[in-house]
Amino acid sequence: MKRLMTVVIGIAILSVTPEIFAQGITGSAHDFSSQDWNSSGEVCIVCHTPHNATTDVSNVPLWNHDVTSATFNLYSSSTLDGTTGQPDGTTKLCLSCHDGTVAMDNFGGTTGGTEMMTGSALVGTDLRDDHPVSISYNSVEDAELHDVTDPIDGGGTVDDLLFSNNVECASCHDVHNTGGHAALLRISNEGSALCLSCHIK
Repeated sequence: MKRLMTVVIGIAILSVTPEIFAQGITGSAHDFSSQDWNSSGEVCIVCHTPHNATTDVSNVPLWNHDVTSATFNLYSSSTLDGTTGQPDGTTKLCLSCHDGTVAMDNFGGTTGGTEMMTGSALVGTDLRDDHPVSISYNSVEDAELHDVTDPIDGGGTVDDLLFSNNVECASCHDVHNTGGHAALLRISNEGSALCLSCHIK
Protein backbone atom coordinates (compact mmCIF):
# COMPACT_ATOMS: atom_id res chain seq x y z
CA MET A 1 0.00 0.00 0.00
CA LYS A 2 2.84 2.39 0.89
CA ARG A 3 4.49 1.76 -2.51
CA LEU A 4 1.17 2.44 -4.32
CA MET A 5 0.78 5.75 -2.45
CA THR A 6 4.33 6.75 -3.40
CA VAL A 7 3.60 6.04 -7.08
CA VAL A 8 0.31 7.99 -6.94
CA ILE A 9 1.98 10.97 -5.26
CA GLY A 10 4.83 10.85 -7.79
CA ILE A 11 2.37 10.88 -10.70
CA ALA A 12 0.46 13.76 -9.12
CA ILE A 13 3.67 15.80 -8.78
CA LEU A 14 4.63 15.13 -12.40
CA SER A 15 1.15 16.19 -13.49
CA VAL A 16 1.58 19.67 -12.01
CA THR A 17 1.97 22.38 -14.62
CA PRO A 18 5.64 22.96 -15.67
CA GLU A 19 5.26 26.62 -14.62
CA ILE A 20 5.37 25.51 -10.97
CA PHE A 21 8.86 24.05 -11.46
CA ALA A 22 10.06 27.11 -13.39
CA GLN A 23 9.44 29.62 -10.59
CA GLY A 24 12.43 31.71 -9.68
CA ILE A 25 15.26 33.15 -11.73
CA THR A 26 17.23 29.88 -11.89
CA GLY A 27 16.38 28.25 -15.19
CA SER A 28 14.39 31.28 -16.41
CA ALA A 29 15.16 33.51 -19.38
CA HIS A 30 17.21 35.73 -17.04
CA ASP A 31 19.47 32.93 -15.82
CA PHE A 32 22.79 33.62 -17.58
CA SER A 33 24.89 31.43 -15.28
CA SER A 34 25.68 28.87 -17.99
CA GLN A 35 26.55 31.35 -20.74
CA ASP A 36 30.13 31.23 -22.06
CA TRP A 37 30.44 34.98 -21.52
CA ASN A 38 29.64 34.66 -17.79
CA SER A 39 32.81 32.98 -16.56
CA SER A 40 31.73 33.36 -12.93
CA GLY A 41 28.84 30.93 -13.41
CA GLU A 42 26.82 33.07 -10.99
CA VAL A 43 23.12 33.71 -11.59
CA CYS A 44 22.82 37.19 -10.07
CA ILE A 45 26.14 38.84 -10.98
CA VAL A 46 25.14 39.99 -14.48
CA CYS A 47 22.70 42.45 -12.90
CA HIS A 48 23.62 42.77 -9.21
CA THR A 49 26.72 42.98 -7.05
CA PRO A 50 27.20 43.27 -3.29
CA HIS A 51 30.15 45.66 -3.76
CA ASN A 52 31.06 48.56 -6.07
CA ALA A 53 27.58 48.90 -7.56
CA THR A 54 26.88 51.63 -10.09
CA THR A 55 25.22 54.81 -8.87
CA ASP A 56 24.29 56.08 -12.36
CA VAL A 57 20.57 55.43 -11.83
CA SER A 58 18.75 56.28 -8.63
CA ASN A 59 16.82 53.74 -6.54
CA VAL A 60 18.43 50.66 -8.08
CA PRO A 61 19.28 47.45 -6.21
CA LEU A 62 23.12 47.24 -6.22
CA TRP A 63 23.27 47.44 -10.01
CA ASN A 64 26.23 45.76 -11.73
CA HIS A 65 25.47 46.18 -15.44
CA ASP A 66 26.42 48.93 -17.87
CA VAL A 67 23.46 51.34 -18.21
CA THR A 68 22.08 52.42 -21.57
CA SER A 69 22.56 56.00 -22.73
CA ALA A 70 20.32 55.65 -25.79
CA THR A 71 17.64 58.15 -26.73
CA PHE A 72 14.33 56.43 -27.41
CA ASN A 73 11.48 57.13 -29.82
CA LEU A 74 8.43 57.20 -27.54
CA TYR A 75 4.91 55.87 -27.78
CA SER A 76 2.33 58.44 -28.79
CA SER A 77 -1.40 58.25 -29.38
CA SER A 78 -4.31 60.65 -29.69
CA THR A 79 -6.03 58.69 -26.90
CA LEU A 80 -3.07 58.82 -24.49
CA ASP A 81 -4.00 60.92 -21.46
CA GLY A 82 -0.49 61.05 -20.00
CA THR A 83 2.86 62.48 -21.01
CA THR A 84 5.67 60.13 -21.91
CA GLY A 85 9.31 60.93 -21.21
CA GLN A 86 12.61 59.18 -21.78
CA PRO A 87 12.78 55.88 -19.87
CA ASP A 88 14.32 56.11 -16.43
CA GLY A 89 14.49 54.17 -13.17
CA THR A 90 13.98 50.44 -13.40
CA THR A 91 12.91 50.65 -17.05
CA LYS A 92 16.29 52.10 -17.99
CA LEU A 93 17.89 49.07 -16.36
CA CYS A 94 15.76 46.65 -18.40
CA LEU A 95 16.61 48.51 -21.57
CA SER A 96 20.31 48.24 -20.75
CA CYS A 97 20.12 44.80 -22.38
CA HIS A 98 16.84 44.88 -24.25
CA ASP A 99 17.49 48.02 -26.33
CA GLY A 100 20.32 46.30 -28.20
CA THR A 101 22.83 49.12 -27.65
CA VAL A 102 24.58 47.62 -24.61
CA ALA A 103 26.11 44.15 -24.63
CA MET A 104 24.77 41.63 -22.11
CA ASP A 105 28.35 40.85 -21.10
CA ASN A 106 29.03 44.48 -20.11
CA PHE A 107 28.85 43.93 -16.37
CA GLY A 108 31.15 44.17 -13.39
CA GLY A 109 32.93 47.16 -14.88
CA THR A 110 33.64 45.34 -18.15
CA THR A 111 32.88 47.26 -21.37
CA GLY A 112 33.30 46.35 -25.02
CA GLY A 113 31.20 43.20 -24.75
CA THR A 114 29.93 41.46 -27.87
CA GLU A 115 26.90 39.47 -26.68
CA MET A 116 23.96 41.55 -27.89
CA MET A 117 20.27 40.89 -27.28
CA THR A 118 18.55 39.28 -30.27
CA GLY A 119 15.22 37.77 -31.27
CA SER A 120 11.89 38.59 -29.70
CA ALA A 121 13.59 39.85 -26.51
CA LEU A 122 15.17 42.72 -28.47
CA VAL A 123 12.94 45.76 -27.93
CA GLY A 124 15.28 48.26 -29.60
CA THR A 125 15.24 52.03 -29.21
CA ASP A 126 11.97 52.60 -31.07
CA LEU A 127 9.27 52.30 -28.39
CA ARG A 128 6.46 53.68 -30.54
CA ASP A 129 4.92 50.20 -30.86
CA ASP A 130 5.27 49.27 -27.18
CA HIS A 131 3.25 50.03 -24.06
CA PRO A 132 4.31 53.44 -22.69
CA VAL A 133 6.81 53.23 -19.83
CA SER A 134 8.12 55.74 -17.30
CA ILE A 135 4.70 57.33 -17.47
CA SER A 136 2.67 58.56 -14.54
CA TYR A 137 -0.39 56.46 -13.64
CA ASN A 138 -3.32 58.84 -13.15
CA SER A 139 -6.83 57.40 -12.85
CA VAL A 140 -8.20 60.93 -12.28
CA GLU A 141 -7.05 62.14 -15.71
CA ASP A 142 -7.91 58.83 -17.39
CA ALA A 143 -11.32 57.45 -16.37
CA GLU A 144 -10.47 54.15 -18.11
CA LEU A 145 -7.85 53.32 -15.48
CA HIS A 146 -8.61 51.60 -12.18
CA ASP A 147 -7.93 53.47 -8.96
CA VAL A 148 -4.56 52.61 -7.39
CA THR A 149 -6.40 51.08 -4.42
CA ASP A 150 -8.39 48.64 -6.59
CA PRO A 151 -7.53 44.95 -6.13
CA ILE A 152 -5.59 43.00 -8.75
CA ASP A 153 -5.67 39.34 -9.70
CA GLY A 154 -3.62 37.23 -7.30
CA GLY A 155 -3.77 39.73 -4.44
CA GLY A 156 -2.58 43.25 -3.80
CA THR A 157 -3.67 46.47 -5.47
CA VAL A 158 -2.85 48.42 -8.62
CA ASP A 159 -0.40 50.46 -6.54
CA ASP A 160 1.70 47.31 -6.09
CA LEU A 161 2.36 47.34 -9.86
CA LEU A 162 3.65 50.92 -9.87
CA PHE A 163 7.06 52.45 -9.13
CA SER A 164 6.77 55.89 -7.54
CA ASN A 165 3.35 56.00 -9.21
CA ASN A 166 4.86 55.31 -12.63
CA VAL A 167 4.24 52.45 -15.05
CA GLU A 168 7.57 50.80 -15.79
CA CYS A 169 8.65 47.58 -17.53
CA ALA A 170 8.55 45.86 -14.13
CA SER A 171 4.90 46.87 -13.68
CA CYS A 172 4.06 43.97 -15.99
CA HIS A 173 7.24 41.87 -16.02
CA ASP A 174 8.77 40.06 -13.05
CA VAL A 175 12.48 39.91 -13.86
CA HIS A 176 13.07 37.29 -11.15
CA ASN A 177 10.21 35.06 -12.35
CA THR A 178 8.79 34.59 -8.85
CA GLY A 179 5.33 33.78 -10.22
CA GLY A 180 6.54 31.43 -12.95
CA HIS A 181 4.24 32.99 -15.55
CA ALA A 182 4.89 33.01 -19.30
CA ALA A 183 7.03 35.88 -20.64
CA LEU A 184 8.15 36.64 -17.07
CA LEU A 185 4.82 38.34 -16.36
CA ARG A 186 3.94 39.40 -12.82
CA ILE A 187 0.38 38.13 -13.26
CA SER A 188 -0.89 35.57 -15.75
CA ASN A 189 -2.48 37.37 -18.68
CA GLU A 190 -5.00 34.60 -19.26
CA GLY A 191 -8.25 36.34 -20.15
CA SER A 192 -6.24 39.59 -20.28
CA ALA A 193 -6.08 39.55 -16.45
CA LEU A 194 -2.84 41.55 -16.34
CA CYS A 195 -4.08 44.20 -18.76
CA LEU A 196 -7.38 44.48 -16.93
CA SER A 197 -5.57 45.03 -13.63
CA CYS A 198 -5.07 48.63 -14.75
CA HIS A 199 -7.37 49.17 -17.72
CA ILE A 200 -11.16 49.32 -17.48
CA LYS A 201 -12.53 47.78 -20.68
